[in-house]
Amino acid sequence: MDIRRLEVFCKVVDLGSFTRAAEASQLSQPSVSEHVRTLEEQFGEKLIDRLGRRAQPTHAGKILYQYARRIIQLKNDAEQAIRQYQGNLSGRLSLGASTIPGAYLLPSLLEQFKQNYHAVELMLRIAGTTQVVEEVLKGTLELGLIGTQWKDQRIDCQPLFGDELVLVVHPQHPWSRAGRVAAAQLLDSPFVLREPGSGTRMEMTQALKQVGVDVTQFQVVAEVGSNEAVRQAVRSGIGAAILSSLAVAEDVARGLLCPVRIDELTLPRRFYLVQRRNRQLSPLAEAFYRHLLESESVPA
Repeated sequence: MDIRRLEVFCKVVDLGSFTRAAEASQLSQPSVSEHVRTLEEQFGEKLIDRLGRRAQPTHAGKILYQYARRIIQLKNDAEQAIRQYQGNLSGRLSLGASTIPGAYLLPSLLEQFKQNYHAVELMLRIAGTTQVVEEVLKGTLELGLIGTQWKDQRIDCQPLFGDELVLVVHPQHPWSRAGRVAAAQLLDSPFVLREPGSGTRMEMTQALKQVGVDVTQFQVVAEVGSNEAVRQAVRSGIGAAILSSLAVAEDVARGLLCPVRIDELTLPRRFYLVQRRNRQLSPLAEAFYRHLLESESVPA
């Protein structure tokens, strides 16, 4: 079985397109089609359905995809292990992160890692917490850094790095003058929320539930898919929001947003490193894992 054909097949599945797979693989589209056709002949099964411009795996294709991913990963692990033995660790590492750690923590950590391993190619996918976990389970990402503890027996979830959620409002908002509100008062103001599946949203919901505040009772004026969009909405004055201290630090320092204390409640949070349980990390992922642990142990 030709590993290159499996790599091309996986590109088609991952990208949902023969055209995009050809671009990513630096091949012509007919070459990509030929690789897939050869695999279909080898297995005697149709592996990809073309639905308009979309390419989707058949049931047989989904089965092959899971094994192909493992074969490709084993090949990469073997190459990395030999290079590590030679003192020249290199290769490609696919990482995932939810929006806060992806935007505010990992960039500097990745830069430091690259200084030690110049030949390493790092791919960082920033997405919602739920999507990062799904891709770790599928094997398209080897490690993920997310903003809430994930409860799934298939996932190992290790706490790393601290943060705090804070309530922020526009400087003209009535709460900005008092500087504090009771938890029950959160129901009295328009609110801007992250989308369901966001680590920030999950952590906020759980913490408020403990003091008797139901997020579903909020006066939600907007529900958006990024922290940047939430910040812009609060800065425009349309509502309050609860966000990571990392995401609002600059706006608070410039006086564009005002932090407001919630009585009876603090909102500390942790970020979590996730990996597929019982999956052996590649040498490159092991090296990055150690780098994260060493970085957390350094005082801020």
